[in-house]
Amino acid sequence: MLGMRLARVLQMSIDEVVVRGRQEASKWLDRMTAVSAPVTLPEGAMSPGAGVRGRSMDNGQGVPTWLLDHVRKDGPFSFFEGAVDADTVARLIERMPESRERILSAANMICQGRFDLLGYRGLDFGDPPDWHLDPLSGRHAPLVHWSRLNPVDPATVGDCKVVWELNRHQWLLLLGQAYRLTRDERYAEVFARFLRAWMEANPPGMGVNWSSSLEVALRLISWCWAVALFKGSRALSAPLLNEMLAGVKDHARHVDRYLSLYFAPNTHLTGEALGLFYAGVLFPSLPRAKRWRARGAEILIDQCERQILPDGVYFEQSTCYQRYTAEIYLHFLILAARNGIDVPDAMTARLQRLLDFLLMSRRPDGSMPQIGDADGGWTLPLIPRDPNDLRGVLSVAAAFFGRSDYAWGANGLAPETLWLLGAAGAKTFEELAPAPPTAPSRLFPDGGYLVMGSGWERNAHQLIFDVGPLDCLPTAAHGHADLLSIQCAAFGQPYLVDPGTYCYAAEPAWRDFFRSTAAHSTITVDGVGQAVPAGLFKWQARPRARLRRWLSSAAMDFADASHDAYCRFSDPVVHRRRVLFVKPRYWVIVDDLEGAADHVVALRFQFAPVEVMVGPDLWARARGTGGHGLLIRPFATVPLTQEIHEGAVSPIQGWASPGFGLRQPAPAVTYSASTRLPLRILTLLLPTVDPAGVPPAVALLLDGAGRPMGLDFAGGNGSVRLGEDDLVIVQDGEGVHTLPQTRTVMAVP
Repeated sequence: MLGMRLARVLQMSIDEVVVRGRQEASKWLDRMTAVSAPVTLPEGAMSPGAGVRGRSMDNGQGVPTWLLDHVRKDGPFSFFEGAVDADTVARLIERMPESRERILSAANMICQGRFDLLGYRGLDFGDPPDWHLDPLSGRHAPLVHWSRLNPVDPATVGDCKVVWELNRHQWLLLLGQAYRLTRDERYAEVFARFLRAWMEANPPGMGVNWSSSLEVALRLISWCWAVALFKGSRALSAPLLNEMLAGVKDHARHVDRYLSLYFAPNTHLTGEALGLFYAGVLFPSLPRAKRWRARGAEILIDQCERQILPDGVYFEQSTCYQRYTAEIYLHFLILAARNGIDVPDAMTARLQRLLDFLLMSRRPDGSMPQIGDADGGWTLPLIPRDPNDLRGVLSVAAAFFGRSDYAWGANGLAPETLWLLGAAGAKTFEELAPAPPTAPSRLFPDGGYLVMGSGWERNAHQLIFDVGPLDCLPTAAHGHADLLSIQCAAFGQPYLVDPGTYCYAAEPAWRDFFRSTAAHSTITVDGVGQAVPAGLFKWQARPRARLRRWLSSAAMDFADASHDAYCRFSDPVVHRRRVLFVKPRYWVIVDDLEGAADHVVALRFQFAPVEVMVGPDLWARARGTGGHGLLIRPFATVPLTQEIHEGAVSPIQGWASPGFGLRQPAPAVTYSASTRLPLRILTLLLPTVDPAGVPPAVALLLDGAGRPMGLDFAGGNGSVRLGEDDLVIVQDGEGVHTLPQTRTVMAVP
C-alpha cells in the first residue's frame, strides 16, 4: 500500500503535490478544532428569532451590521434580475398557471416534510429532517469530521447521493418562490425552522454533508437565493440572517480550502468555483469575498476551454453533466454581466458550442438523450423538471445570447428565464423568431458523435452514432463502455436508447451493468465488454475509437468507424461499424468483425420500455405509443440466434433507468453467432407505420467470394451495395445515388 501511494505521488506534478499537501494539512488542523460530539438544541432555540448554539446573536461573526441591514432592506442589487425583482416575476408567472401550480405543489409537500429527490418521490426524513439519514437504507451517517468518512461506503452512509441531494437545500428555492407567489409567511417559517435545524445538526466540517466540496458549494448557492427570495419576510430576522451570513463564510471558506483541483476536476470543480463566485459577488464586504470572486472566475474561465471540447461536447461524454455545465456557465455569465465583470469572448463562444450540441442531439420529441452517466441533479432547479428536459436551459440561453434556434428548442418562454433574467429577459425571448438549426445531421469530431436526422419535425427520425472514447479524463469516470453504439428514434419516439445510470455506490452490480457494453446497442465478443470496471468511477483500460469517414448530403448520411477494445484478446478482434441513412426511410448498419479464430459475436439492441417481439424470421418488431414502430432485421451468411430479455436479474439484462434511483424492465434483443472470423452482419433499421404488418422482402447480396455486400429490396424497391473502395451505391425509384470514398476524418482520442 505504501509503495502504491509513493508511486502515485511520483506521478504527480509539483503543483498537485503542493495543493494536496496543503489540503491534507488543512484537514488535520480542522480536525483538531472541530466539534467532536453531537450537539443538541437548547430549549427555545427553534422559536422565531432564536439563535443556534455556538453562534453569537450579537453579530460577533465578523459580519458588519450595515451589511445585514443592506441585505434585509435594500439588496442585493447585484444579484440575478429575477430574484431582485421577484414581485414582478411572480406577476409574470401568473400567466404560466401550470408552472405556478408545480411550484406551489412542490412547496406544499416540503411543508409536510416530504421531498422529491432524484428519481424518488415523497421521501420522509422526519420533522425536523434527519440531515444525515438515507431513508432508503435506513443508514445514518455518523457525526464525525468529514475527512474521516468515506461517503461512497454504503455500509456507513447508505446512498450518499440521496443524503447529499436533500442537503443541497435546493428545495429552499421552491419555498422562496412560493413565498413570492403568495406572500404566505407559512413558507418562510418552514424555511427558517428547517434552516435552524440544519445549522444545529451540521456544525462546520462535521459529518457527511461537508465531505464533498461540490455539495457545500451547491448549498451555498441555495442560501444565496434564499436570502434574495425571502427578503422582507418576518422569518428572515436579523438573528437568522446573521447566522446565514456566518454560514456563508463557513461554506465559502471550506470550498476555497478544498477545491477539487486534482480530485475531481470536472463539474465538481466548476460547481465549486461558481459557489465561490456567488458568495464573492453577493456579499462583497465579507472577509475574503474579493478572493472568492476572483478565484471562482479564474477557475471557470480556465476550465471552460479544458472541459468543453472545441466542437462543444463536454469532455466526460455525458449529456447530463453537459447540461450541468451549461447551467453553471450561464449562471456565471449572467452574474458577471450584472456586476460589470468582463469575461473572454472565447468563453461565450465555447459555451454556445456546448449548447449547440445539446440542441442538435435532442430527440425529435424534445428530450435529451442519455449518454454516459447521469445523476439526475441540477445546478439550480428553478422549477421541477425531468432531468432530460432541456427547455429551461435553452430558454435562458436564447434570451441571454439572442439565439432564435435556442428559442425554437425551448418551445416557448420558460420560468427559469424569468427568475434569472427578469422581465427584460422575457421581452428579449419573445422578440425572437424561433427557427431550427439549418441541417438535422451533423458530425461532432472532437467528442465523437454523429447525429443523423430526417428533419426537425416532432415526428422525425433520428439516429445518434457514438464514435467517441469512453471519456476524455484518464479515469473515464462517467463514461460508459459504449463504443460504436447507436440510439434511434422513429416518428419522434425513442426506440433504441442508452439505458441510463440508475445508481453509483449503493448497488455495485447494477452500477456495472448500466455502464456495460451489454447494456448498449453495439457488439460484444465472447461475452465480454469493451472495458473492465476498476471501481465505481474508473476502468482498467481505455480502448480507442476511430472515425474513418463521414459524409452527409440531402439524400444520404454515411459514417465509418472502428475501435480496438477487443484487440486485447489472444486473437485480436477489430470491430468496424458503418452506418448508412437513406433519408428519410431507413438505416443500414454494416458490422465487420476482423479476426482469425472462433468467437461468439453478439449484436445487441437495447430498447426503451416499448412492446417488442422477435419472430423466427429474425424480424424484431417494436411498437410505439402512437401505433407506429421500428423494424430491425440482421442478415449474415452464418446462422444467427435471436434472444429477447426484459427485466432479467440472473444475469442482469433488459433494463432502462429513466432517472437516478429508478429502473424498469426494457426489452433487449440479441442476435448471436459462434463462428470463425472474419464476419460481416448487415442490419436494416426500418421505421414503419405498421409494425404488425408483413415486413418487406429483403435479400442479402453477395459478392463473387460469397461475402455479404448489400441488401436487395424485392419488388423493384431498390438496393444498397458496398462497392470497391467502400463505394456506397443506393438504387431506388428515383435513380442511383453514390457515396464515394471520402477523406479520412481525424481519430477521436
